[in-house]
Amino acid sequence: MSNNRQWVRNAIRIIEADFQRSADTHLIPLPLPGLPGVDLYFKDESSHPTGSLKHRLARSLFLYALCNGWLKPGAPVIEASSGSTAVSEAYFARLLGVPFIAVMPASTSRIKIEQIAFYGGQCHLVDDPTRIHAESERLARESGGHFMDQFTYAERATDWRANNNIAESIFQQMRLERYPQPSWLVSSPGTGGTTATLGRYVCYRQYDTRVLCADAERSVFFEAYCSGDSTLRLDHGSRIEGIGRPRVEASFLPQVIDAMVKVPDALSLAAMHYLAGRLGRKVGGSSGTNLIGALQAAWQMTQAGEQGSIVAILCDGGERYASTYYDDAWLKAQGFELPGLIDAVAACAEQGAPLPEGVARQGI
Repeated sequence: MSNNRQWVRNAIRIIEADFQRSADTHLIPLPLPGLPGVDLYFKDESSHPTGSLKHRLARSLFLYALCNGWLKPGAPVIEASSGSTAVSEAYFARLLGVPFIAVMPASTSRIKIEQIAFYGGQCHLVDDPTRIHAESERLARESGGHFMDQFTYAERATDWRANNNIAESIFQQMRLERYPQPSWLVSSPGTGGTTATLGRYVCYRQYDTRVLCADAERSVFFEAYCSGDSTLRLDHGSRIEGIGRPRVEASFLPQVIDAMVKVPDALSLAAMHYLAGRLGRKVGGSSGTNLIGALQAAWQMTQAGEQGSIVAILCDGGERYASTYYDDAWLKAQGFELPGLIDAVAACAEQGAPLPEGVARQGI
């Protein structure tokens, strides 16, 4: 057996052993007094060792790359990321003893940069967020390393049929609930890999559950879903870290999605603050986006006289955004006025009021 093959086998063993040491993430109910008959739950991915949903993706990407023969001892791993995937990949790179370089927008929160450094990774900051993919390719080419490319490989690296993916975990945890088969699963798109996994699993298991994808304001996924145009581009990045893209990524599979909403950034952040208040701890902006998607689905179920359950993804904790989304001075500088919107989110969840205008919808 070659030394490299032995290294790959040992690397896989190390990652699998790390997985065995980790428990599953929690499913947290969030009562909706204003929308009776609809039970909402959040799948809390912030409890992973690296604090976000991207821990699952990073593990899958590393295993996929190892089994494809793409990783070599001592050769760097490079990733294009707005932060959370890079934090998780830095964790796994340290486990394997390989260098890691994160190519990220210069606007990425300082705390995420510090977390990457904590796990031994380096940060390569790019002023233009639309250039992180090209810059990652360049660094990989010049260093002899491997560009992990989450935006291409997220949907294919994950075993969508089982193997404790997030979809299987949700349905297992829902078995004893009042409505064990959710009416809706709600996830926001970063790579599109999570919605692909959810949609494929639902189809494979022949469930009636529908998948709702909640997009950010500065992103092309919603428009691509509505128009079928995969060539759409923006010249700027998303303000909701971890979700929303300026181009349609290869891992975004609109065919497995049943409906989409596009949420204004201010409303996402207002919902984030509301959710944090309800849970008693900070959550990230993408969780606010998902809450708006879940409330839209729940409100329409109630209007139609339907009952059932909804499971949304709580993507990460809010500690990483202490200097941005939870900082009043930063919010003011960005032009966000949240108090009235927070009240509107509360009115929907607690009194059954419709959401504020501005949420674009397709298929719901």
